[in-house]
Amino acid sequence: MAAAVERAMEARRLGINLTPEEKFEVFGDFDPDEHAEEAERRWGGTEAFAESQRRTARYGKEDRERIKAAAEDLNRRWVAAMESGAAPGSPAAMDLAEEHRRQICGFSYDCPYEVHVGIAELFVSDERYRAGVEGGRPGLAAYLREAVLANAARQTGR
Repeated sequence: MAAAVERAMEARRLGINLTPEEKFEVFGDFDPDEHAEEAERRWGGTEAFAESQRRTARYGKEDRERIKAAAEDLNRRWVAAMESGAAPGSPAAMDLAEEHRRQICGFSYDCPYEVHVGIAELFVSDERYRAGVEGGRPGLAAYLREAVLANAARQTGR
């Protein structure tokens, strides 16, 4: 029982205010708790991490389902763009990259273009990110990375 209380307190500290059943309904087999320690180690000292913690601490099941649905919708449209033959540097793909950045800004933390580019690099350099992004669509992670890079260049003039 003490371990369960400790896990519940840790989940609340990390902003996961869901029962185990709700967590499964929202995240499925993905367990965000498994990555919490690594995330804190890598980004814990940043304002973005602190802001994300503050925001997500308020999210209930409905909020998390809404965020998940928005991400899934965007991902479907990115797959459609890739499968249509649109280049990653096309306006359509760059617009999706900008929408992705704005989702991060709206749901988690301020995401300037250089941070978004760093996230895009994780899509291809970290197998866990790649697997999560591609979801059985080989090449999608690289496509997203290129779209994010093109969008950042378009927006910043660099």
